[in-house]
Amino acid sequence: MTNAAAGKKIEITQDGPYMVTGGVPLAPQTIGVNTKGESVTWVEGKAYPRQESYALCRCGQSRKKPFCDGSHSKSGFDGTETADRAPYVKQAETIEGPTMTLTDAESLCAFGRFCDPNGRVWSMAARTDDPAVRADFIRQVGDCPAGRLVAWDKKTGKAVEPRLDPSIGLVEDPQQQCSGPIWVRGGIPIVGADGVGYEVRNRVTLCRCGQSQNKPYCDGTHAAVKFKAV
Repeated sequence: MTNAAAGKKIEITQDGPYMVTGGVPLAPQTIGVNTKGESVTWVEGKAYPRQESYALCRCGQSRKKPFCDGSHSKSGFDGTETADRAPYVKQAETIEGPTMTLTDAESLCAFGRFCDPNGRVWSMAARTDDPAVRADFIRQVGDCPAGRLVAWDKKTGKAVEPRLDPSIGLVEDPQQQCSGPIWVRGGIPIVGADGVGYEVRNRVTLCRCGQSQNKPYCDGTHAAVKFKAV
């Protein structure tokens, strides 16, 4: 947890919403694409009025999205958390390149598709001795909202992460005609319904369609079911 994230927290309630405290900024984040339909940028929308605390829907059925309206209790929503609690580096596979290493925890994929342009990041890793390829590689990996992908500098042994202020983004994906996950940024702690904290990371995505098989994390199901939050 960074100093900036101190006092901020997301608590997962049993079969209920995400309880957010600490005045965490909340705003839509839209996936912008190029002429080929590839994900290439993030476009921030108008922020919601700042609140010290709020409850975000995670069953996908609230009529007051993104906020909870109690629909989970009427629908019998099962919010059982099934995600692996092992640290990211224990879950991830490693792809070595000449100057950069790529780690990939596939189970965390939120289907943002920033990995796809320029020949896909898995292939780009092998060409990171080219400064232009390296720059694109770092940017594309860093744009992965779920943190499935992480770029590592082989010289320093450290992760090369984008600077993200503690905040929450509500992902919209016009290219796939659906709404995406809750994008948690900047090292905000997330605590499970059992009271046990998840690994604190710079970027993760939480399910808000209610249908992920890797709760609380997004697994991309929103795209398959064409979840709509707006």
